[in-house]
Amino acid sequence: MADTSFSSVGYLNDRETMVDLLNNEAIARTIVKLISEKSENPITIGVHGDWGAGKSSILEMVHQSLSKDERVLCLKFNGWQFQGFEDAKIALIEKVVHGLIEKRSLLTKAKGVVEDLLKSLDWMKVAKKGGKLAASAMTGLPFLDIGDIFDTVADKVSSVVQDEDQRTKALDEIKDLKKEKTENATSTHNIPKEISAFRKTFKKLIGAADIDRLVVLIDDLDRCLPETAIETLEAVRLFVFLDKTAFVVGADERMIEYAVRRHFPNLPEGADDQNYARSYLEKLIHVPFRIPALGDTETGIYVTLLLLGAALGEDNDKFDRLLKLGRSALAKPWEGDGLKEADLKIVLGERFDELKSILITAEQISPVLSAGTKGNPRQIKRFLNTLAMRLAVADARGYGDAIEHARLAKLMLAEMFSHDAFAVIAKSAVHSQDGKSRELALLEALAAGKLSTSTVDTGDDAEHGTRTTVDPVPDDLRDVLTSWESQSDVLRWARILPNLGDTPLKPYLFVIKDRKNYFDVDAPLTQAQSALVASLTSGQIVAASAEVDLKKLTPPDIEAIFKALRIQVQALSSLEAKPPAIVGLGAMVKALPGLQERYIEILEGLPVSRLGAWAATGYDLFITSDGAKARLAKLLEKWKRDGGPLLRAALAQRDKTPARKKAER
Repeated sequence: MADTSFSSVGYLNDRETMVDLLNNEAIARTIVKLISEKSENPITIGVHGDWGAGKSSILEMVHQSLSKDERVLCLKFNGWQFQGFEDAKIALIEKVVHGLIEKRSLLTKAKGVVEDLLKSLDWMKVAKKGGKLAASAMTGLPFLDIGDIFDTVADKVSSVVQDEDQRTKALDEIKDLKKEKTENATSTHNIPKEISAFRKTFKKLIGAADIDRLVVLIDDLDRCLPETAIETLEAVRLFVFLDKTAFVVGADERMIEYAVRRHFPNLPEGADDQNYARSYLEKLIHVPFRIPALGDTETGIYVTLLLLGAALGEDNDKFDRLLKLGRSALAKPWEGDGLKEADLKIVLGERFDELKSILITAEQISPVLSAGTKGNPRQIKRFLNTLAMRLAVADARGYGDAIEHARLAKLMLAEMFSHDAFAVIAKSAVHSQDGKSRELALLEALAAGKLSTSTVDTGDDAEHGTRTTVDPVPDDLRDVLTSWESQSDVLRWARILPNLGDTPLKPYLFVIKDRKNYFDVDAPLTQAQSALVASLTSGQIVAASAEVDLKKLTPPDIEAIFKALRIQVQALSSLEAKPPAIVGLGAMVKALPGLQERYIEILEGLPVSRLGAWAATGYDLFITSDGAKARLAKLLEKWKRDGGPLLRAALAQRDKTPARKKAER
C-alpha cells in the first residue's frame, strides 16, 4: 500500500475538543466532582495554564458532563466575545440571569421575582453608563447619591445621541427609573443597598429554579484586555458568596495578575504590586488547577495521536484503540516509554506500513518540538499545520521529490525555535554553489561528537598502541560553532535525524520563504563592513593589517564582505592590472582558510583572455589545503593554454623558479 503523505493529514482544528489527547479528562472529572458534592457552599475554581494549554477543552468536558445532570444548570460565558461591544460586567450578569430564567421557565413560575431582578439589572446598566461617577456601583466602594448618577447619564445621553426620537425615549426611561428609585430611597447610601437587594432577589430566583447548582464556565479571560478581565472578575465577585453557585474560570493566571496590576496602578508606597495581584486572584479563586506543560514523552504521544487522528479520522475504530493506548502511556509519563511500535502495529494492522512515515516524523520531531514549544499543545498544532500546508503547496508547485517531509520538518524547527542559527544556515546555503550549508554540516558533526571546538584527546588505544583525537573545527568557523556548542537547544536540534549537512537546502528555503525570503538581494553593508572593505581594497600592506579584524567576523559579516569584494572583481572591464579587490580577497583567505575554494571559484570565473601577468603568482601564502591546491594547479594549466601572451609568459617564468622546481621534485 502506498505511503500516506504527511501533507495528506490536513488541517488540525485548534478549537476546543471533546477528544482528549492530553489526558486532561482527569482534571475535568475532578472539577465535576467538586461541583457535584452535596454541599451548597459557593465555589470558584480556576483552570490555569499558558495560552493554548488546553483550558477551553477542559471547560468543554466539564460542560458536557454537567449538562447530563438535570439538577445542575451549566452556562458558558466567553468574555473575549463581548470585548469592545458592551460592558463585560453587565454582559456576564445578564448571561447568568437570563440563562437561569430561560432554561428553567421562570417567567411563569416566579414572575414577581423575575420582574424585580430585571428592574435591578436595568438600574445597574444605567448606573454603569454614568461613567466614573457610578463605576463603583458594582463594587460598593463609595456611597453615591442616585440622583447624581441619573443626572450624569441624562447629560451624556443628551450630548451623544443625535436622533431626536431616540434621545427623547432614552431620557424618558431614565426619568422614570430615577423617579422610582429616588422615591424608594431613604438615604444617599442606597447604591450598596441596590447591590444587596439584587443578591437577595437572585437568591430567591435560584430557589424558584429548583436546582442543586448553578455553574458558570468563563473562558478566554486571558485573551481580554485588562479592563474587560477585571470587569468580568468583579461580576463573579457579585455572585461568589451566594449558595449553590459555582464559577469555573479558565485563564492564564499571569495575565490576570497583570490585569490586576494595571487596574490598581497607584498602590500604597512600599506595596508589592505582584503579591497584591496574586492575593486578589487567590481570594477570588478558591480551588486552582494548573495544566502542566507537556514533556518529551507526552509531546511524542500527543503528536502521534494528532497525526494519526487526522489521517484515520477521529471516528475510526482504530483511532479509538489508539486513544486507549495513548491514555495508558500518559498515565505513567515518567517511565518515558511513549507509544510502542509493537502496540501500534497491532492496532493499525494492515495500515501500519501506509502510516509509517507519519510515525517516523512524529518520533523524530517530538523532542525538539517539545523544547521549542515548551510543551504547549496549541503551538504544537500550529507547527504541524504549517508543515502540512507547506508540503501541500510544494506539491502543488511541482517541487516533487526535491522535498522530503522529515527534512522540511527539521529545518522548520530551527526556523521557528532557533532563529539565529537558522539565519546563518540559510544564508550559507543560499550563497553556496551546491546549496549545502557548510556550517550546518559541521554543527551536526559537532553535536554527534565527531568534531570539537578544540583538539580532544580520547585516550590510549591499548590494542594498537595509538592515541586518537576528535577533529577540531575549522578556524574560520570556530567562533560561531563555539557559540552554538554552548546552546543546548541548538545541539539538541542538530542531533535530530535525518542530517541535513549534505542536503541541498535551496528547494526547502523556497518552500519556507513565506516568512522570509533568503533569496532576496542582500541588505546594504553596515558601516563597519564598508570600512573593512575599504581597508581590504587599499593595497597589500593595509589589507594585510586587517587580519586581526577579519578573524573576529561572524559568518554573516564574512559572507557580506566576501560578496562585496567578489562583485567588485566581476564588475571590472579591464583585468590587465591586479584588481584591489583580488588583493582584499587574498587577505580574507589568508585570515580565514575556509574560504580557499570559494576564492578559486572566483578565479575560475574570470575571462582568461583578459588576464594580465599578475594572475600567474601570489597564491602560495594562502592556498594551502590539498583540495584548493589541486583546483588551482588545474586552473593554471588551463591558463597556460588559453591565456594571453603576457599571462602565458608569466606562468612559464613561474615554472622555472628554483622554489617551483624544488616543489615539483
